Amino acid sequence: MLFAFLCTDKPGHLNLRMETRPTHLEHLNKLNEAGSLKFAGPFLDDDGKPNGSLVVVDAQDMAAARALAEADPYYLAGLFEKVEVKAWNWTINKPAE
Repeated sequence: MLFAFLCTDKPGHLNLRMETRPTHLEHLNKLNEAGSLKFAGPFLDDDGKPNGSLVVVDAQDMAAARALAEADPYYLAGLFEKVEVKAWNWTINKPAE
């Protein structure tokens, strides 16, 4: 089942995001290698600077999805003001299985 992580950065925490980015990307690459990560990328503010994240993963259930979200180095560093984990259905432009 697919789950979307809608993550909002705390205001004024761009430096923390940039400092944590290498370990965050390493974490996402491991999820990708395991086949769990479907896609990911930052939300951008009006100046084009990252201010949140969208991550979509394949997980067994909500508990497993939340565990993945809470293992992200950005989450562990306290970057996020809010993280929503929602079940998601890929309907349009879904890659061939």
